[in-house]
Amino acid sequence: MANTQQSEHSPAEKIMTLLHDAENDYKQSNPNSQKWHERAIRVLPGGNTRSILHTDPFPIYMDRGEGNRLIDVDGHEYLDLVGEMTAGVCGHSNPIIRDAIISTVTKTGLNLGATTAAELGFAEQVRSRFPSMEQIRFCNSGTEANIYALSIARQATGLSKVIVFNGAYHGGVLTFVHGASVNTIDRNDWVVGSYNDHEGVQRLISENRGKAAAVLVEGMQGAGGCIPGSAKFMHAIQKATKENGILFILDEVITSRLAPGGLQSTILDPHDGTPLKPDITTLGKWIAGGMTIGAFGGRQELLSIYDPRPASESAMQGKPAQMSHSGTFNNNTLAMHVGLVVLSSVYTPAVCTELNALGDWFRQELLDRCQGTRMTVTGVGAVCNIHFGAHEDQREILRIEHLDERHSKADSSLRDFFWFQAVQKGFWIARRGMVTLTMGTTRLELREFIEFVEDFARSTRSLLC
Repeated sequence: MANTQQSEHSPAEKIMTLLHDAENDYKQSNPNSQKWHERAIRVLPGGNTRSILHTDPFPIYMDRGEGNRLIDVDGHEYLDLVGEMTAGVCGHSNPIIRDAIISTVTKTGLNLGATTAAELGFAEQVRSRFPSMEQIRFCNSGTEANIYALSIARQATGLSKVIVFNGAYHGGVLTFVHGASVNTIDRNDWVVGSYNDHEGVQRLISENRGKAAAVLVEGMQGAGGCIPGSAKFMHAIQKATKENGILFILDEVITSRLAPGGLQSTILDPHDGTPLKPDITTLGKWIAGGMTIGAFGGRQELLSIYDPRPASESAMQGKPAQMSHSGTFNNNTLAMHVGLVVLSSVYTPAVCTELNALGDWFRQELLDRCQGTRMTVTGVGAVCNIHFGAHEDQREILRIEHLDERHSKADSSLRDFFWFQAVQKGFWIARRGMVTLTMGTTRLELREFIEFVEDFARSTRSLLC
């Protein structure tokens, strides 16, 4: 690493020089990835079909994953700290999941076009973990789960507006960073509030009584920087939605892996200690061990909207009109069988508790190494985000606006330089700074990353202060 003390240039200029050198080293170290990228841009826009995975000057092409390790096409090995953006909590080659896949293919078959017992078993496992999900339906992704949850809210209330929060990510077409999603066709139906503003959210919900069908919120904003929602804020939403006839939808696509009962089980009312009980919860990512999956569920009277039986057979009377929910892969045999074993035998409550305790220790160790610099870490359990641009004399990071207020071009360059250095040292993290732990990761492995962060902070202290 270049000696930052020798140059007379400004800190921003020094950072740009370091970044330029790191990019050149990256290019020289990854010739095969560059070749694959040059081939890919001929058939894929920008050589990519998943925007978050693009990296300038070109992405690393991975060859395979083993346990909590990745090996790229140039033969470099990495400790996987991306964890498939939280979906890969079980790692890349769990033997129970492997056996479930093989057994399903050889004994059951794929896409039977019929109902199976595994579908029921998986649903029962989900409900046992998340009691607020009295009834459940499966789909193909967390994005779909949130879309279907919103369709329930709109059908049940007859209203169209939805309250969301700046910095939210509820799926590929439901992104609300710096305002309403550019991918939604009904932009006027979104009311964007400020995350962790418990007084403001109460006013916002009250002002939209008779207009808004639902509040859709994450218990921790994932793509928004792993910013946890305060108990005061989350319970203010629950109370105000109930008082104003608006449905409370909790997006636990990411956060459901942070505790055996999801984050909703740990966010306790400051007054009476009760956990959250959303009207509808959405799940996805990890719950089928790497298979494509989404799920949404909640109160039985709400889920009855998707009850396909004739109305005369339904136990619910006076319910809203029924809607159809079809999808070729909703009960795909691989997703159903693997999901069943993941919840029952792989990512058990005990394993979940242990991994997230490790994550809390890891995050605190990182915070200790960042003291006195503009680096900080936010998150819950085994999911966190390293940020550049924080200052000790400024307020706590409670919402994405706080990150925006502190973030400069130099901070972005420093974050990129940090990523190049991490990759060079064999640590695979998200370029935006997100880090997620997978099963099987040890304290010894994490200590190596902690030491890397400590060395980085020490060697660039003049640029970080």
